Amino acid sequence: MGTHVIKMPDIGEGIAEVELSVWHVKVGDLVVEDQVLADVMTDKAMVDIPSPVHGKVISLGGEPGEVMAVGSILISIEVEGPGNTKESALSAVVEEAAPAPAAKADPKTPVVENKPAAKPVVAQAPVVRNADERPLASPAVRKHALDAGIQLRLVQGTGPAGRVLHEDLEAYFQQGPTNSSSSTNPYTERNDEQQIPVIGMRRKIAQRMQDATQRAAHFSYVEEIDVTALDELRVHLNEKHGATRGKLTLLPFLVRAMVLAVRDFPQINARYDDEAQLITRLSAVHVGVATQSDVGLMVPVVRHAEARSLWSTAEEITRLANAARAGKASRDELSGSTITLTSLGALGGIVSTPVLNLPEVAIIGVNRIVERPMVIKGQIVIRKMMNLSSSFDHRVVDGMDAAQFIQAIRGLLEQPASLFLE
Repeated sequence: MGTHVIKMPDIGEGIAEVELSVWHVKVGDLVVEDQVLADVMTDKAMVDIPSPVHGKVISLGGEPGEVMAVGSILISIEVEGPGNTKESALSAVVEEAAPAPAAKADPKTPVVENKPAAKPVVAQAPVVRNADERPLASPAVRKHALDAGIQLRLVQGTGPAGRVLHEDLEAYFQQGPTNSSSSTNPYTERNDEQQIPVIGMRRKIAQRMQDATQRAAHFSYVEEIDVTALDELRVHLNEKHGATRGKLTLLPFLVRAMVLAVRDFPQINARYDDEAQLITRLSAVHVGVATQSDVGLMVPVVRHAEARSLWSTAEEITRLANAARAGKASRDELSGSTITLTSLGALGGIVSTPVLNLPEVAIIGVNRIVERPMVIKGQIVIRKMMNLSSSFDHRVVDGMDAAQFIQAIRGLLEQPASLFLE
């Protein structure tokens, strides 16, 4: 028997430290090749750390939330054969986003394929969350709960930060209907508390939001837009081309309007390095699309939006959003934006004050569409109205420029034919 040591890999981009976010194994677990051992968090993305070998976990090198130096010992695994105690065979694997080759064993020694030990299912009482509270869980766990008819908000999560795991669903299911919410007195006094460590993606989000609000001089500008004609065009295009080209939402039209508007306002599509006191204006429009995932807010990037059609933009937004929600978005897909678009769809409210995605100098916030009476040429008519609530860095963007930029977007969206005129 020997020991295979896996070190914290060099993720690249000059990163010297990486945060250990989640362990997927514990001491004593049997693991197999390619099984995910842990998730680590860089400044830009979550990275899975797979096992290059079969064996038994004998020690863990850190606790979730701990910031570890690249090259420090992450995990030690007991393996058949001499093992590997000099360096991890994993670094090159993470850089190439592919599993590392398994450690070579003596050809005369039979290979024993160990399976992970089954975890015992421990029954547990349901928890009570608010109706709008969204518990942490992976997409696979959410589908499992949906298929089993289980309300995820009633399940006690035993994973990191209270994450609901598959075994938690099994434990809840074994409890039977007697533990459903109907047996809970809604007027019972409750004094329980839950402490959730701010680690992983949540920590990165907190740091970035705090940094943005402390460093940038935010100001917001809100304008209402009549999107009646735009929505009619969207519906028409979906009826005509939806079956072959895919369905269009409002977002591709907004991206197109932003692409056209920044041509006249290049100071909006820019990055500001406040340490070097340098503004970089870009001709390429790389639109970050804020996306909510189970681990928090992520901003995948639609690259070169200026060169994309409506359907190409729509397809890329969908692909990136799915990758982000599944935790599969790469570092490149989560970096490099020049301007950000944020929308909560039907939950968008009337007005918002979005926080800048530094080092960008503008973020366009989309509020929900509502029907309301408007006066047009002396007549009261029902129109579809939507607010844009956008924020800018006042160190770089003057108030008049921001207002004119949003008015340019408004004009393009209210006269949607102009989106396609060059």
